[in-house]
Amino acid sequence: MLRALLLGFGQLLDPASRRVVWISVLGAVLSFAALLGVVEWALTSTALTSWSWVDTTIDVLGGVLVVGLAWLLFPAVVATLASFLLEQVVRAVERRHYPHLGEPLKASVAAEVGTALRFLAVVVAVNLVALPLYLTVPGINLVVYYVVNGYLLGREYFEMIANRRLPRPDAALLRKSRPLKPFLAGVAIAFLSTVPLLNLFAPVIASAFMVHVFQSMNGPLRAAGRA
Repeated sequence: MLRALLLGFGQLLDPASRRVVWISVLGAVLSFAALLGVVEWALTSTALTSWSWVDTTIDVLGGVLVVGLAWLLFPAVVATLASFLLEQVVRAVERRHYPHLGEPLKASVAAEVGTALRFLAVVVAVNLVALPLYLTVPGINLVVYYVVNGYLLGREYFEMIANRRLPRPDAALLRKSRPLKPFLAGVAIAFLSTVPLLNLFAPVIASAFMVHVFQSMNGPLRAAGRA
């Protein structure tokens, strides 16, 4: 697992990989900036009470709430945006480390969009349900955050990689038969996504990392099947 993670970091040496990260991160930043702008505009242009200091307090709290939600959901949004762009990163990893692999399975654009949107909806819903724990239980909130997002991000990245090489039922079966590796990889990805500066590069690291995790799980299975 550690070797796979180090190889994921090594993928940052590829200029095309860095470009993918910057595009996905910029998209997430612009999305949250737009949301913050809309919220701030709505609050500042509307007098909710007859006391100016109360309205000002509400404006500030509204902005703080949006920033807090952006911090919590940033990894999920970046992962969702990056899922549309990471094919070239994955291909570069496979060419370098697994040149024996043939062409990946073809997936329709509709299927890829549906998967990304479904993932985003699940992540947002689960994180909103867990939000009270994030805000009210110091210590435990970090554990909950990394467990929840570790599972979700691990599943998303693993399925993104596995579905390129296996039929979807087989990919799901592989993940469920050996769930610990994708989960631990997801926790590492969630952690990277919350570290300042490192979170800017997390999508490329995560996708390259998961290619190696998948190959370590799928290789022995193929060998057992041939035997």
